[in-house]
Amino acid sequence: MLPFKLVYHERYDLNLGPHVFPSQKFRLIHEMLLREGVATQKDFLRPNPATDEDILRVHTPDWLRKLKTGTLTASEVMLLEVPYSLELVEAVWLAAGGTILAAQSALRDGFGSNLSGGFHHAHPEHGEGFCAIHDVAVGIRKLQADGAVKKAMVVDTDVHQGNGTAAIFQNDPTVFTLSIHQENNYPAHKPPSSIDLNLADRADNDEYLGVLIPAMRQALDDFRPDILFYVGGADPYCEDQLGGLALTKEGLKQRDRQVFEEARRRRIPVVTTLAGGYARRVEDTVRIHVNTILAAQEVAEKHPQSSSMRG
Repeated sequence: MLPFKLVYHERYDLNLGPHVFPSQKFRLIHEMLLREGVATQKDFLRPNPATDEDILRVHTPDWLRKLKTGTLTASEVMLLEVPYSLELVEAVWLAAGGTILAAQSALRDGFGSNLSGGFHHAHPEHGEGFCAIHDVAVGIRKLQADGAVKKAMVVDTDVHQGNGTAAIFQNDPTVFTLSIHQENNYPAHKPPSSIDLNLADRADNDEYLGVLIPAMRQALDDFRPDILFYVGGADPYCEDQLGGLALTKEGLKQRDRQVFEEARRRRIPVVTTLAGGYARRVEDTVRIHVNTILAAQEVAEKHPQSSSMRG
């Protein structure tokens, strides 16, 4: 039995059909965790969709209305880069609810993991890059509104810069945003995060970790967040179709493990979400995301904490 909870819903699948975004990965991750004995059904929590009140702490009423009524313009659908459907809307509302639930679990158990989420390109008034609703921002605003946390940190390891995250929190001293990404990649316009770690093409394991870990360590010490939201990208992988970095599966797991250890040493709860992953073989993407859960398990068992992480 895992020492923390996983959050999953069978409707996480966006039902995109043949698409570069492998929306079936959510189901495949759930299946692999069960098949390999990493988790049992008792380790899973089932989320409710985020409420519209939760969504409106981040997104504009106009964008929420367009999503719920299917009245996006052709250019808005083009920017979103996934076909519009009611299944898509249901999935992203559930993903936001899942990230809220995983964050609440992390405050209790030290870790919490949503098997969806990390939709970091969504902006308050539009979606882009496969991201319609910014679940991490919704989760942060929900915890703050409930008085559960004051300060949050986002560590984003997707190969693409978290432009939505940067835009949403750019004038907010209560949220620290760190993004490590390939510089010569989507998005073309990169609003400044609190820290942007811009990597050259084909950066490898050593270069990546040599940049990320010292920067994150310093940020944790200086900012002292109440919770850390980890956006775990599988797309820095060397065989990713939309990435141009050169990390191996083991390098990516080491990345996860080291981030989690730095937070754990400081008694900072961690909520993990997924992010991009477009490997030529979808099994590679699934394995990388499962490894994030395994890394959290290893750190949680190596550094057991009391039930209350902070306070």
